[in-house]
Amino acid sequence: MADGAVLVVGASSGIGRATAQALAARGRPLVLSSRSADVLETVATECRSAAERHGVAGLRVTVVPADVSDRASIDALFARARSVHGRIDAVVNTVAVVAYGRFDEVPAEAFDRVMEVNLVGTANVARRALATFSEQGGGHLVVVGSLLGRIATPWMSTYVTSKWAVHGLARTLQIEARQVPGVHVSLISPGGVDTPVYSQAAAYGGRNGRPPPPVSRPEDVAAAIVRVLDRPRRTVSVGLANHVAEAGFRYLPGIYDRLVRPLMFAGGLSRRRVATHPGNLWAPTPSGEAVHGGWGRHWLRGVAAGGLVGTALVVRRIVHRS
Repeated sequence: MADGAVLVVGASSGIGRATAQALAARGRPLVLSSRSADVLETVATECRSAAERHGVAGLRVTVVPADVSDRASIDALFARARSVHGRIDAVVNTVAVVAYGRFDEVPAEAFDRVMEVNLVGTANVARRALATFSEQGGGHLVVVGSLLGRIATPWMSTYVTSKWAVHGLARTLQIEARQVPGVHVSLISPGGVDTPVYSQAAAYGGRNGRPPPPVSRPEDVAAAIVRVLDRPRRTVSVGLANHVAEAGFRYLPGIYDRLVRPLMFAGGLSRRRVATHPGNLWAPTPSGEAVHGGWGRHWLRGVAAGGLVGTALVVRRIVHRS
């Protein structure tokens, strides 16, 4: 990586917050952005402390609240970042929101809002990042996608649709960037990650979500982002079972479709019922923002339950054939 600033969009929680701390530990000047101004100040303090623990004093950290769905807000964010730091070497976009529920249960305005944040927001950030890189002669855009940008699962039509679109956008930008010297575009695809995004998600079907097993730490994704900034790559997958899930979705669709619903209920949805709520779709929930979501190793129970469900379905299929 060069010596300019790194702009982390979505820095107040989860993968974005972990990435900001990891970059700070390496002494990278930072611009931190999200909708939660007060939380960003806390993250800035965390970053300066991380830098000091690694022998870097006086780390430059700039806080600029912004909403990715507001194009003017993103324009102002980049203008402020450049006025303070001069050059932006990299932009990392980690922003995402989720609305749980069957497609017919999720209100149209909630579906549209997820598209507005996840897809249009990514496009807004990418547009300004690429324009900035063109003006200054290079830079690196890192887009955080998802395993669900490559497969599908019930109860998450909003997120799946948005992430498939984000992956398509990122791949298109990668192809176009090949003609622009010094510009790189990378796509990071995590599986289940222990972040607050699940507990902050909207719920329209009576249940909240939780990270499906196996669950990675946000620090693992942050480390992958730092590595790709050091050595640019087009795509990076983070998650032990990502390739297995993708292979099943693509090459064994009948089996995948039969297993994914019971596995979702076993490992991807909360046990208890909840009242309908909009989560953080339209407004941030600062009290719930953190690096980790507090899921611990609950996913091991999901693995056990999913294994039992899968075994039962296989046995039933064998019995029906005999």
